[in-house]
Amino acid sequence: MNLFTYLFFVLAIATFHPEESRVGCEYQPIDRDTTQIITAAERVVTYLPILQNQRVALVVNQTSMIKDKHLVDTLLKLGVDIQVVFAPEHGFRGQADAGEVVSDTRDKKTGLPIISLYGKKKKPIADDLKNVDLILFDIQDVGLRFYTYISTLHYVMEACHEFSLPLIVLDRPNPNAYFVDGEILNPAFKSFVGMHPVPTVYGMTIGEYAKMIQGEGWIGKDKQIELIVIPCKNYTHNSYYELPVKPSPNLPDIRSILLYPSTCFFEGTILSLGRGTSKPFQYIGHPALKSDFSFTPQPNEGAKEPPLKGQLCYGQDLSKVTTGSIITQKGIDLSYLIDFHKQMKTVQQKYWLDNNFVDKLAGSDQLRKQIDAGMSEAEIKKTWQPGLKKFMEVRQKYLIYE
Repeated sequence: MNLFTYLFFVLAIATFHPEESRVGCEYQPIDRDTTQIITAAERVVTYLPILQNQRVALVVNQTSMIKDKHLVDTLLKLGVDIQVVFAPEHGFRGQADAGEVVSDTRDKKTGLPIISLYGKKKKPIADDLKNVDLILFDIQDVGLRFYTYISTLHYVMEACHEFSLPLIVLDRPNPNAYFVDGEILNPAFKSFVGMHPVPTVYGMTIGEYAKMIQGEGWIGKDKQIELIVIPCKNYTHNSYYELPVKPSPNLPDIRSILLYPSTCFFEGTILSLGRGTSKPFQYIGHPALKSDFSFTPQPNEGAKEPPLKGQLCYGQDLSKVTTGSIITQKGIDLSYLIDFHKQMKTVQQKYWLDNNFVDKLAGSDQLRKQIDAGMSEAEIKKTWQPGLKKFMEVRQKYLIYE
């Protein structure tokens, strides 16, 4: 019996019993409130039978939680044979800086080897997987093309194909799944912060995205893997979801996460976007500007050397913007990027970083050139529409949720 047949059998049992229940030992049943979003990781009864008598590799980080317990601890307690843990950008504990190289290590609590997929390599190799029968992926995404967990997912899927290993993805809600917006990536600008021809905000959970990677042949034409996505329960793309654990050091709360689609482009400018403060992606500024609001970036967890460290920056405070007003827009807000471009021009300061990193974030050099040319937000967004229309047709094939 292959895993797909077995999963059908397991799901039939889970469907007959309407909510999750005790699984042979000390796993506690979830709250029976049917309005509560239940992550796939919490649905242990659904996927535990697939893991039994298998040598398992996990791709996880600090977000891989079942209530207040880490997935690693939960599965070990249930007798799952975990051989190795793979960690994405920011590391297993989620404390490394953005872009910081993370080394292999060993977990002090469990003794498990932790292999970094954001250090010497981005993809598991044969030696890493020699004692593995299947890989389980459980990482909280926030739904943006340049958030690198989906790039790690891609490379894990490539490894699954190369070594004929099944992949189980435990799905989690995407707090930015309620809209789709942005330019479609031009393949000429492909990088680890943009690997696929999707818009900046793609409106899918990581489980749906895994289906799209496979279905569109992005790991290679005619390359198929045995992919099982365990879905969330009581979730739709319009569900409001506050993450219980910050997905990376500089997305500390729901406001930063909701502003991230609009303010992350400042990573490609000489301005500070609040790294080294308590409000990353909510503060924007530069020493050359003048305003009533100011802040000074200082080293902290996740920003050991923040841009403009120790310099008094003047700019804009978005920490008072309500989450409701951000959600109501249902789109990327380019006004911040355009307005600061005008301000920096007034004080005769360059705007973009010399390496044009903004092009990798935007997916091409068009956004930078359009803003330099003085195009309005409406004019820029109009150029996105043909690509978005085509993407929505592709996306529809892989949706799991309403």
